[in-house]
Amino acid sequence: RVREACLGAYQHQEVPFEKLVEELAPGRSLSHAPLYQVAFIFVNTQEAYSFDGLETSLFQIDPGTAKVDLTLAVTDTPERLNCILEYNTDLFDASTAERLSTHFVTLLGEVAADMDKPVRDLRLLTEGERRRVLQDFNDTSRTYPRDICIHQLFERQARVVPNSIALESEGEQLTYAELDARANRLARRLRRLGVGSESRVAVMLKRSPGLVVTLLAVLKAGGAYVPLDPEYPHERLRFMLEDSSARVLVTDSALAGLAEGMGVRAVCLDTAAEELSRESDKDLGARVSPDNLAYVMYTSGSTGQPKGVAVTHRNVVRLVLGQTYVEFGPGEVFLLLAPVCFDASTFELWGALLHGARLALMGAETPSLDDLSQAFERHGVTTLWLTAGLFQQMVEHSLEGLKGVRQLLTGGDVVSPVHAARFLRECGGRLVNGYGPTEATTFTTCHPITEAEVAAGSVPIGRPIANTRVYILDREMRPVPLGVRGELYIGGDGLARGYANSPALTAERFVPDPFSDEPGARLYQTGDVCRHLADGRVEFGGRRDGQVKLRGFRIELGEVEAAVAAHPAVREAAVVARAEPGGERFLVCYAVPRSPQATNAGELHGYLTGRLPEYMVPQRYVFLPELPLTANGKVDRNALPAPDDTSLARTGVYEEPQEGLETALAHIWGEVLKVERVGANDNFFELGGHSLLATQVVSRVRELLRVQLPLRALFEAPTISALASIISYIGSKQSKAKA
Repeated sequence: RVREACLGAYQHQEVPFEKLVEELAPGRSLSHAPLYQVAFIFVNTQEAYSFDGLETSLFQIDPGTAKVDLTLAVTDTPERLNCILEYNTDLFDASTAERLSTHFVTLLGEVAADMDKPVRDLRLLTEGERRRVLQDFNDTSRTYPRDICIHQLFERQARVVPNSIALESEGEQLTYAELDARANRLARRLRRLGVGSESRVAVMLKRSPGLVVTLLAVLKAGGAYVPLDPEYPHERLRFMLEDSSARVLVTDSALAGLAEGMGVRAVCLDTAAEELSRESDKDLGARVSPDNLAYVMYTSGSTGQPKGVAVTHRNVVRLVLGQTYVEFGPGEVFLLLAPVCFDASTFELWGALLHGARLALMGAETPSLDDLSQAFERHGVTTLWLTAGLFQQMVEHSLEGLKGVRQLLTGGDVVSPVHAARFLRECGGRLVNGYGPTEATTFTTCHPITEAEVAAGSVPIGRPIANTRVYILDREMRPVPLGVRGELYIGGDGLARGYANSPALTAERFVPDPFSDEPGARLYQTGDVCRHLADGRVEFGGRRDGQVKLRGFRIELGEVEAAVAAHPAVREAAVVARAEPGGERFLVCYAVPRSPQATNAGELHGYLTGRLPEYMVPQRYVFLPELPLTANGKVDRNALPAPDDTSLARTGVYEEPQEGLETALAHIWGEVLKVERVGANDNFFELGGHSLLATQVVSRVRELLRVQLPLRALFEAPTISALASIISYIGSKQSKAKA
């Protein structure tokens, strides 16, 4: 094939380059040459020519500029092949060019040694490079209490600092001794219900001291907690309960009704309080090991159902002990802000409680940006995790609230260099980019962000944290050279056991580690495309499949597509993530209805809202007669049209907002939602709104209208007319209070 292509090209080698450009009319750009950017030149003419009375020799001239991005010129001489690599210094530095040269020479040596070897088996890395990427970059082994369980480490803290504040919530504080005692009482009740080693206990509670008591009690009883979000649709909760094999549910009387008929024994903390108070508050001494389960946490699944990631005690202990990515200690104040069904809560909870630090609890309701700022100041928060999207909003609208935070970790999506630079410049705290899938227990790599690199427009995901290994491999699971993209694989003590009740999926994604001498060692295949920088830091480059991250939540587009396709009026569906001009990403659903009037955006949005968590519901809906296909019959996602205002999930007839307050609100919504026309009866969430955007709306209302609007008001009154009524009422109360 190569021979035929070359011979065909040789037949047309006399065609002028200018003629090619004229005929092909490629898109012009000042950043690169048209048609091609890499050239290979092979010169096999003689080195010198003889003339009567004149001696000649070839002289290499350096023109000082590169004609294209990369040119390799090879001259054949009787003694050897002379190679000259010319590169564009705007794109490559000297070390990169030198590595390319070394890889080319290594490749030639491989070919010369065995000319029958398949191209895919030819090696590029030298032994020194291979040792560097496999061993030197993964020299992360550190001492930590790997043979002790989470609750045992907490009990140590309860003995060492019994009177120190462990939990701080609205108007309530618990010392380490009090938290330990409450957890022991509940643990004894759980034990009598049959909870023991490897038992799964579902936990459905809002953020509160009772939630933390329950998680600790489950571990003390020997079980593993399965966090459930009460906001999830009923069928999703049912699936998680059945899939996890949980037989006990800890909740409260206000939420217990959500689990009726699901085959679990409910323990309501509020109604059982008196009974629990009579239990012994002494440690139970449950017989569990660090290899036993600590929790099962559900994430989006590509098969159409969520998958439960089974995490052990050792996985969690490795996350927060023996680490240096942040400073842990009794002087820190952490904030439990993440939902407990999101694995960032693992860092927040146990990063505080296993070090004798204070854990402040954000209120149960979704907070506004102002609420967050006030909480940071009120509790004296020193160590904080924010998703990349929330971090960006805080920097834009409430930067002042971050100035007391000493250590701020962010991630869950690409970190904006612009916002990182502003935080570093104006707040001066330590800013860390944290990366890691749930399957590797919250963090795999971390990177302290500096002003120099954000000025260059890049934020790497960093190096592996202690007792963690990362490899960037090709499709044959061989290490790729520095600077070359491959798939990221993760190993080490943070690696989860696998997926609950899914042995086939576990075997597919948790594969044998070919680089370890440890029996049974595995690697997790992330699906993330990354590359190693020269100093060992890892740079994220996207996904190789249909997984996306929005607002810190991992979403398998296949699960959303399966939910859309289950609608009786939909024949085919595709879901993609698109980006707003300002960087905000959202899901767009493309559906082929069974008939032209079979469904509409509002009806389909309502259907999905009852079946998927809020963060997985698409914000735009485009109906097509057919989905565009590629030549091999797959959906051509690049050919799907961009959505416009007609793709919004409006359910009512447009009505013009009234002059004054309604018009002002419509203007705020339009700016936040990037929507040109907002009607008086339009629903904020049907127009693409979500909890993060709601915080922006509330902040702008407080700033522009001088009304202290609580965030919950937007959830309770999600239309312009209804919200205007609430604002008028609050405004009048504020005026009377001032009078």
